[in-house]
Amino acid sequence: MSFLARHFAFAERGTNLRTEALAGATTFLTMAYIILVNPSILGAAGMPLAAVAASTCFAAGFASILMGTIANVPLALAPGMGLNAYFSFTVVQAMHVPWPVALGCVFVSGVIFLLLTLAGIRQMIVAAIPPHLFAAVAAGIGLFIGFIGLKNAGIVVPSPATGVALGNLHDSGPILAIIGLVIVAVLHVWRVHAAILIGITLTTLIAWMSGAASFKAEPYTLSALTETAFKMDLAGVFGTDGRHGLGVFEILFVFLFVDLFDNLGTLMAVTRRAGLMEEDGNIPGLNRMLVADSVATMAGAMAGTSTVTSYVESAAGVEAGGRTGLTAIITGILFLLAMFVAPYAQLVPAAATAPALILVGALMMAPLRDIDWELPEVALPAFLTVAAIPLTFSIANGLAFGITAHALLKAVRRELSRKDWLLLVLAGLFVARFVWLSGAA
Repeated sequence: MSFLARHFAFAERGTNLRTEALAGATTFLTMAYIILVNPSILGAAGMPLAAVAASTCFAAGFASILMGTIANVPLALAPGMGLNAYFSFTVVQAMHVPWPVALGCVFVSGVIFLLLTLAGIRQMIVAAIPPHLFAAVAAGIGLFIGFIGLKNAGIVVPSPATGVALGNLHDSGPILAIIGLVIVAVLHVWRVHAAILIGITLTTLIAWMSGAASFKAEPYTLSALTETAFKMDLAGVFGTDGRHGLGVFEILFVFLFVDLFDNLGTLMAVTRRAGLMEEDGNIPGLNRMLVADSVATMAGAMAGTSTVTSYVESAAGVEAGGRTGLTAIITGILFLLAMFVAPYAQLVPAAATAPALILVGALMMAPLRDIDWELPEVALPAFLTVAAIPLTFSIANGLAFGITAHALLKAVRRELSRKDWLLLVLAGLFVARFVWLSGAA
């Protein structure tokens, strides 16, 4: 116990073993949906479902434990949503790249991430982002998390007329989520330390007791992992078979670009919420976090899954009191244990975890007070960042709008200097990305 307290700096960060364990379990429960969702998406690429379920658990477990061990932050990782869809529907289906080659692209992108990190380039990118955009990213991710929670609960649903609309509040999903939100909110107001975990557990019990939850376990064995592990095709990536040409460079660019800025945004938001970010926006131990992220992507590709990235749901564990890497390690251990019973992740319905996401989203609005809304050159980039993250379902897009607007307004005010060269490079890359995306559409 004393070793853990010293190693993870419990006293300095105001936490203890019980709190970290509860926080790790909370993070796991809010992320466990990926065990079922990732195989369903990668299955569209022709990958065996059971194998992807096993590789998803392994990749999330390994990556989270690695992050907690070497970086000592409560940041959990898993195969990223969005990039898994790009992997299946664009790379494999639209571009006709075999999934082993696509896995090879994921691995190579991880290698490039690592090289950029070791060269200090990723750290320079973080340093180029102004403090008010750090606050905007944190709040934008809060809205993003809250929106995901409302969507998972069925409280907010798609609408062809207005984009989104209020769901049917008479359905079991919204009713359960509202009950869970009341439970979590009341416990939180009462300062109950395990409010989020207790809320998820009680809502799950209510769902099963009322008959609102059910599931059928699919056939599954741990040996299924061998069907995707070490199946990546690096020869296909580098074009030694001559089949895929320049398309592979496009794939690598997207994997690099989206994962880089999704990760940076999540790092900024979660470390800020955990009180680990310094007042000037510096993140202690950033280099170790980025190395862990890079290695995790490579390990995930070798196991047989798409790009592994930091998860915004880690904020739920932070809100439950997680302040050290032990939170991430507990989350990782639970993912590894889930490898043996992957289909049973469905025992916890989405409506039970939705209240946690909604509450965390609300609490992550606090950084908005650090933005000087009276200054247009500050307010506009910050607003675009906050709005674009949930509305485009992408942290990278939010950063793109914010950084581009910040650079443009700085140029108009004639405040650019030689030290802003990287800011201009980033803005140019974002503009090129938007042009490319509009052309691809």
